[in-house]
Amino acid sequence: MGHEILYRVGSWNGLRWTGTTQLKPNPVYTYEFVSNEKEVFYTFDIRNRSVPSRMVVSPSGDVQRFTWIDRIKSWSSFTAGQLDRCENYDLCGSYASCNISKYPDACKCLKGFTPKSPGEWEILNWTEGCVRRASLNCNHSDGFLKHEAVKLPDTSNSWVDNNISFAKCEKLCLNNCSCTAYANSDVREGGTRGCLLWFSDLLDIRELAANGQDLYVRVAASELEQLSEKKRVIIIVTCVVSAMGVLVLGWIIFICKRKLRIQGKMDNSRDINDNNEESKTDEMELLIYDLNTIANATDNFADKNKLGEGGFGPVYKGTLMEGQEIAIKRLSKCSGQGIDEFKNEVILIAKLQHRNLVRLLGCCTQRDERMLIYEYMPNKSLDYFIFDKTRRELLDWSKRVEIIGGIARGLLYLHQDSRLRIIHRDLKASNVLLDNEMNPKISDFGLAKTFRGDQTKGETKRVVGTYGYMSPEYAIDGVFSIKSDIFSFGVLVLEMVSGKRNRGFSHADHNHNLLGHAWKLWNEERAVELIDQQLDYSSSSSEILRCIHVGLLCVQQGPEDRPNMSTVVLMLGGEGSLPQPRQPGFFTERNLTEPEITINEITISLLEPR
Repeated sequence: MGHEILYRVGSWNGLRWTGTTQLKPNPVYTYEFVSNEKEVFYTFDIRNRSVPSRMVVSPSGDVQRFTWIDRIKSWSSFTAGQLDRCENYDLCGSYASCNISKYPDACKCLKGFTPKSPGEWEILNWTEGCVRRASLNCNHSDGFLKHEAVKLPDTSNSWVDNNISFAKCEKLCLNNCSCTAYANSDVREGGTRGCLLWFSDLLDIRELAANGQDLYVRVAASELEQLSEKKRVIIIVTCVVSAMGVLVLGWIIFICKRKLRIQGKMDNSRDINDNNEESKTDEMELLIYDLNTIANATDNFADKNKLGEGGFGPVYKGTLMEGQEIAIKRLSKCSGQGIDEFKNEVILIAKLQHRNLVRLLGCCTQRDERMLIYEYMPNKSLDYFIFDKTRRELLDWSKRVEIIGGIARGLLYLHQDSRLRIIHRDLKASNVLLDNEMNPKISDFGLAKTFRGDQTKGETKRVVGTYGYMSPEYAIDGVFSIKSDIFSFGVLVLEMVSGKRNRGFSHADHNHNLLGHAWKLWNEERAVELIDQQLDYSSSSSEILRCIHVGLLCVQQGPEDRPNMSTVVLMLGGEGSLPQPRQPGFFTERNLTEPEITINEITISLLEPR
């Protein structure tokens, strides 16, 4: 069956493994590394033998050390080998380093190198690594670029001599055409002795905040010349600035300060909020899952674990070895969506945190796979209940109004309270998932768009979304804004009240869709007839009619007439009077023998993801 390396602690440098910051004196155990002509081994000993301790390797390859806590009668994790995704072996490929603080763009090529497959790097698949910008000459014109504070590369194809002077290391590497890098093999006593040479591609490098080592990577002379030229430019600029004198420099500082003060007055409040939001998102963890782990969790994507399928591809339920249940959305080879939507969702939703947004746990980009891993929602999606005659009986009015309120708060966060203004563009019943307590969570951000600053709307020639939920201005002209999402929300509210789909709705007396039917009943003061007949609404009729009223305000033809989400939340929770709605979009009666609208490149979801 072969083997696969999952995790590497790094080479021994006389004091510690170069890839771990945890190996230091502690009250639980001692450790020792022995390397000589006869043997190489690592050993540890428990300081207090009355305290049981054990090391565990899980089936997925995770390494942890546990100690027994007698007070709570339980094993407690003391250390873990793999603390973050940069610990995954060779995550970034050859000649690249991993920096966990820069996630999702965790990987970058070493100086003098460029991505081998730029398109794959764009979708966060770094496995092919980097290649040299300029070929080596295999002579003394080559040189070395220093990379500070890193976990040294895999030493499977390396050579070490702890007895020679480190000063000779550079020359030894330069005299061998196959040598790609060198480093100090023993950092004790100032690192004056010991030489470590590499003779193959450099793999599994990561940047460390502490306890890293310096690595010297061989590059062509042209790369050294470029670096020298940059340094010369910096020196020249520094000298020019110095020669300008205190007066001129003071004038520059005055202008800069004045500009900053003006900008600060304009953006102070927004910057404070942005900084607070940024500090939260930087702390988030997004895991890179191994393909074998996902295959095992889903019984190799067995049909019995398939939850549904949408425009992106099939969705599976999975159970990890530790018992955690997950949902896996797998990009289909024939999907109308693709790598852009995949990247969009990974980058966007990883930075969002709200109780009414589904949580993205990680992704998998091994081989040709593109998969997104979410928290599992045991009650599937809203359409599973609301459009089923039997299951929607489980949603009484109090639960329905809670779900409507949760969706509204989630949208308010996207439109107003998140660091960026986010337009979902595909809000619908199947994209609202329900947790074990039936709390709603908005999902599927593959088609979402972000706005910055004062931007309020955008345009596209590629209209994507789902029939029945798209606003008129978006479906016909490709114009989208927060008011596009408001329209979709209004459709969802009317569907929740009636238990009927907007698209596909039929009535014996007319050919309107659900929106037209609701508008007709409203004008005839018969709105109560829209309410789901399976609801006991005798004590809640006024609240339900208010929801119908808000729904009609949200689906008005003109986007300028629709309320924003903060107003919607207030209207749903208030008791005051509301403005009269105007005619909804797509009110004209349909010719049921012809398509409702014709749109190029539209995404239509048939069997929806759960």
